[in-house]
Amino acid sequence: MLSYSRSAIVSLLALSLASGIAFAQQAEDGPPKAGDPKKQGEYEPQVGQPGKDVIWVPTPQTLVDRMLNMAGATRRDFVIDLGSGDGRTVITAAKRGIRALGIEYNPDMVALSKRNAEREGALGLVQFVQGDIFKTDFSRATVLTMYLLPSLNIKLRPTILNMKPGTRVVSHSFDMGEWEPEYAIDNQNEKCTQFCSAYFWIVPARVQGTWRIRQGTLTLDQRYQHVSGTLRTRKQTFKIENGRLRGEEITFVAGDMRYTGTVSGRRMTGTMQPVFKATKQK
Repeated sequence: MLSYSRSAIVSLLALSLASGIAFAQQAEDGPPKAGDPKKQGEYEPQVGQPGKDVIWVPTPQTLVDRMLNMAGATRRDFVIDLGSGDGRTVITAAKRGIRALGIEYNPDMVALSKRNAEREGALGLVQFVQGDIFKTDFSRATVLTMYLLPSLNIKLRPTILNMKPGTRVVSHSFDMGEWEPEYAIDNQNEKCTQFCSAYFWIVPARVQGTWRIRQGTLTLDQRYQHVSGTLRTRKQTFKIENGRLRGEEITFVAGDMRYTGTVSGRRMTGTMQPVFKATKQK
């Protein structure tokens, strides 16, 4: 079991920010806890050890659990963890019956992850590969997890935005700049006093451009999950208001109508209904 003080974590953060190194994601209090004991001579990672893009800093197990909960990960999903360290997130997903893959640059960590998975009885649903997260294909994920510094998150952002709309993304501690999260949590407690937050996004469909709909011409501008633009009918032009994407789902208001639809490639289908507008009585 690894342990560390608050001052040690602050020092590690300062080192990482100064050098451009990111954090590797994994657990403060595991794994493993069950199964065979560690054999003499087995590789054991050290907090703060350097890697290609990361230093290894543990993540509390409670936050690993909450990150998977944020993503709503179920047995229908495929979880991919970028910078999977000792395999905690992948193993936790597998113990929930979810297929999961860890991408880790350090081959010793990959081997350790496989041993940890075997000890936890999770080999059937997990896979660990040695690879560079900027060169390895992770497009098959329906849930993507990571613990990287903002500069690396932003470097990965275009690749993530090209993933299938609806893919859920959870990042430990660091955001993605201008791409606002759907929401965030703070998991600070007695077991986690630093770097306890997590951010959640849903990859939006691409809708920018001109669409022909029954009511007229819909011209949309898009900034991540936010949508603006106009709806032009034969008689009038309406400004798009409250436009938002949640994966493939789109909603917006034009005039006195609320539109709700689903985007599938170059096709958009949906419904509309009147917007309720209250008036104040005199």
